[in-house]
Amino acid sequence: MNKKLSYGTMLAVAAGELFGGGAFNVVNFLYPGFLALAVGLPAHLAGIVILIARIIDAVIDPPIGYFSDKLRVRFGTRRKTLLVSAPLIVLALFLMFYPYSNPGIGTRFFLALISYVFFVIVQSSVMIPYYSLSSEISEDYTERARLTSLRMGFSIFSSIVCVALPGVIVSHFEGNTGYIVMSLTFGVAFMICVGITGLFTKEGIPAPEKAESFKLRDFIQPLQIRTFRQYLCIFLCCQVTMAVMSALFFFYVDFYFCRDLTAQGEGNMVGLLGAAIMFGMQIVALPFYLAMIKKAGKIAAYILGSAIWIVGALFLFVLPANSGSVPLYILAAVLGFGISGPGLIPHAIFADVVDVGDLRFGKRAAGIFGGVANLTIQIGQAVGVAAVMAGIGLAGFVEQDISEGAEKITSQSLSAQNAIVYIMALAPLLLMSIAVIVCTRYRLNKEMHNRVLIALEGSEEEKAAVLKLL
Repeated sequence: MNKKLSYGTMLAVAAGELFGGGAFNVVNFLYPGFLALAVGLPAHLAGIVILIARIIDAVIDPPIGYFSDKLRVRFGTRRKTLLVSAPLIVLALFLMFYPYSNPGIGTRFFLALISYVFFVIVQSSVMIPYYSLSSEISEDYTERARLTSLRMGFSIFSSIVCVALPGVIVSHFEGNTGYIVMSLTFGVAFMICVGITGLFTKEGIPAPEKAESFKLRDFIQPLQIRTFRQYLCIFLCCQVTMAVMSALFFFYVDFYFCRDLTAQGEGNMVGLLGAAIMFGMQIVALPFYLAMIKKAGKIAAYILGSAIWIVGALFLFVLPANSGSVPLYILAAVLGFGISGPGLIPHAIFADVVDVGDLRFGKRAAGIFGGVANLTIQIGQAVGVAAVMAGIGLAGFVEQDISEGAEKITSQSLSAQNAIVYIMALAPLLLMSIAVIVCTRYRLNKEMHNRVLIALEGSEEEKAAVLKLL
């Protein structure tokens, strides 16, 4: 079980993260602006679209995780779902970024909502089995960290491409045609990546031979484990903070930091380059955090990254508008270095937490654990993004009028600009501080994980003794 993973296996697993990280950032960075400035939905309606779709996604995640655990087919418990879902990614992205232009705002709202719901269903049918599969490649603590580091490298590389390139594609076409070209381009690329994972990976930890019947309590059980609740909290805080900052990033650059250029109708690459630097620095920081994991542990890496992230975000308060791109690029690099740690660690500890579940309940249920986690994350992100969109709407943010002959939006009110800056600067302080406090109570380090693995082969008394320590 502790055999070193081959590079071929690791690359095949990591290929799936090109969709995981890439799609996440295409949606988080581009979609709120697409709804407001291409579909012409008011900010609060755009937030409601995101809220409803993500809640629906959250509700279906645990059942998807359950069936991912119970499915018994020739290609394994996870891989068939990946292979079936991969082609649907193309259609889902196309519908999601189709620039609906019906005169009725209610019709545009409904079409956008249905399209987003379809996308999140497809996304969950890929990512829940994928995360479960990733946790079952190896049960070795160090190999999991090594694999997770490679996955995150692929994810961040995809994030760079998927933040910078979509905007370039969109801008090269008249009107909103670029959104269609962009969605098809990335849809096909993501389909290939997920297909590679489905075809060329194999679980290293075998699933039980007999599938158990459906029980509602299966979805409650993970929450009975303190270690899982702690994992959920630090993952939730990180993901909600990233979702909120991503949703407002290009609004911040276009309508605050580069507001004079935007008001003159001039495009700029500041946002794209800033995002690329931020994600690039996350890749640069991965070896640092991986070394820190080996020396000080996973939680120490999370806490350090969170502190850097919080301090960096607070500098947004003192970064003046129209002050030149270099200060923003430096701050983007600092933020990227900080985000890399908290972005990596929840993925690195997920499989460890599933081992605790195996110890507690006598069965391995990575899919259910992943489904419950995804449900919580999706609801948290939905509420977070919907709240900030409603907030900037109340502060005076104005959507694009899509009627023929309408002038393009080139500026926002000072109150809307201030709302964007305050949210961007304070979200990490409020949320990541909570995560750091929870981290100080997390006990599943490398030594404790080794005791968990030993206890899995031991008596009930030995299992109970280890669980008591957690």
